[in-house]
Amino acid sequence: MAAASPDSGDLIAVEPARPGSPVAVVAINRPAALNALTKSMMVSLAAAFRRLGADDAVAAVVLVGRGRSFCSGVDLTAAEEVFKGDVKDVATDPVAQMELCRKPIVGAVSGFAVTAGFEIALACDILVAGRSAKFLDTHAKFGIFPSWGLSQKLYRVIGPNRAREVSLACMPVTAEMAERWGLVNHVVDDNEVLSKAIEVAEAIARNNRNLVVLYKSVINDGFRLDLEHAQALEKERGHKYYNGMTKEQFANMQKFIQGRSPKTQSKL
Repeated sequence: MAAASPDSGDLIAVEPARPGSPVAVVAINRPAALNALTKSMMVSLAAAFRRLGADDAVAAVVLVGRGRSFCSGVDLTAAEEVFKGDVKDVATDPVAQMELCRKPIVGAVSGFAVTAGFEIALACDILVAGRSAKFLDTHAKFGIFPSWGLSQKLYRVIGPNRAREVSLACMPVTAEMAERWGLVNHVVDDNEVLSKAIEVAEAIARNNRNLVVLYKSVINDGFRLDLEHAQALEKERGHKYYNGMTKEQFANMQKFIQGRSPKTQSKL
């Protein structure tokens, strides 16, 4: 995986977690503005996830915000440029490209994840939060209509009553609340957020990469369905997966499993 810096003057930076690592780190790098997103940053962020999703050397992605904030939302000094006319442009929509990304995305959230930043956090597959993290939806406060999925995703994660209060009353969600409500997977000290997120991503990268991609897809696609149709989807893709395997692949699977089995047989 080659390090890359898209067109926004390094405001979106992409680099390996460490030399030779299959984990890519995408950094929103505008700390003086609390990582508020300009139009060019949004385009670059979308391009980064599109590129990493297609890169066979990348097994997982970590998304982090540099400085005191994960992402404070859209830079409202250029609101019309950002919001008008392009809300349906999937190619330049970072959340759409995160959702289309085949690789698991681990969000590393310190400080504020506000409105668009909250929506970007929700587009991650796994979230690690620092103790300072606060998730805040200010759409209702500033008269901004949500278009990156917050109104539909949040209540599916934390429940409709909580989501209504968070969005309609603009109630901040602390890291501890987010963990209790199932919004984040881990809460750690702020200086450990990135390392913990990389640790989780590297644990993912040690597994069968093809199966990880397929597993992420069936989880996320099934999440949009009712249970009956989601189970049917799993069954359909499972049959397709096994029917596509050769005898050699089954033999290799058995060798791998046998090689990892305990030397002492279970008495059960």
